[in-house]
Amino acid sequence: MTRILDAAVLGAGIAGSSIAKALADKGWDTLLLDRQSFPRHKVCGEFLSPESQSTLHALGIADSIAGLGHCEVERVRIIFEKGSEMELPLPGHAWGLSRYTLDSALHLAAVDAGAKLQTGVTVTDVQKANRGYLIHTKRGSDISVMEARTVIAAWGASQRSGLPGYRRPASIKSSYIGVKSHFRGIAMEPVIELYFFRGGYLGLCPIEGGLVNASALLAREAAVDAGKTILAIISGVAKRNARLHERLRFAEPVLGTQAAVAPVFLNRKPLAWDGLPLLGDAATMIPPLCGDGMSMALRSAALCAPLADRFLREELSLAGWQQSFTGSINREFKRPLQWGSLLQWLFGSPMLSNWLPNAARLAPSLAQELVHATRLKPFSS
Repeated sequence: MTRILDAAVLGAGIAGSSIAKALADKGWDTLLLDRQSFPRHKVCGEFLSPESQSTLHALGIADSIAGLGHCEVERVRIIFEKGSEMELPLPGHAWGLSRYTLDSALHLAAVDAGAKLQTGVTVTDVQKANRGYLIHTKRGSDISVMEARTVIAAWGASQRSGLPGYRRPASIKSSYIGVKSHFRGIAMEPVIELYFFRGGYLGLCPIEGGLVNASALLAREAAVDAGKTILAIISGVAKRNARLHERLRFAEPVLGTQAAVAPVFLNRKPLAWDGLPLLGDAATMIPPLCGDGMSMALRSAALCAPLADRFLREELSLAGWQQSFTGSINREFKRPLQWGSLLQWLFGSPMLSNWLPNAARLAPSLAQELVHATRLKPFSS
């Protein structure tokens, strides 16, 4: 160990790549690590909400993302199991963009800013040291240790026991499974379509290249009963909503775009700090109807970056960083998470979902206010 890094960011997804770029822009010696190889497909709605655009500007990546060929999205259409529907406008244009494209662009932006990127590297331990932290890693049979003044965890919700942010699940039976695939041959309006059925929901979002992303969040039993492969699961659950089944009947799956993630635990309380700052899904798992997870991952990076910069400049103590960041996460996320969980429950209840479309038509302003309550406010630095 001949050199100490200024910052090591563990996890090269949206939150990790964004904060690595932000710190490298400030001139800090920054390393971005991930245990996976890229580019790769991930389970995600692949939807950047209108609210995310102010955050993209704050992080200095708006121009890079805007030129990736995204699809414009203006509305959300919710289709229930019995065929009724409700449609709500978004407060601006959202962007449909695949994680395969987005993650690659964010990595390039971080590297261009001066950050170093290492993939295929597994972090096995993080220890406090005199000058910061020791990070133990493994790549194949090679084991190494590096040192950094600060470490930021952005490795998603599936961190292993013993690492910061790990929370023992209450019960695997209460978990969910996420699956996704891209499809050709689905004519889409500038709309996100959310189809609900027994055991979960599936969303269709137009993305770049004329493709459509189909991503589903399913109760464990619903996924197990539907099929053994990702495409079989998607086909199986589609039969539980007649309109979804018809929508996908002639669609052609794009081979190689399939992905799955399990277990997924919803409704975890935000945990912004566990010996070091936690970003994105490492801090909290976003309910699917809570704005969008990509926007919240970006927001956590934007909230953390200036505090990390001040800490590295020795203008802020570690305790001060923890207090400020934890307070910001709780203020920004508490209300959207609560309302997102409520809507998730309402839309997932067969009895209640029968009258929701009529209620939305009778009180459209109230329906729009409910949706706005799940979303982040524009970011102000």
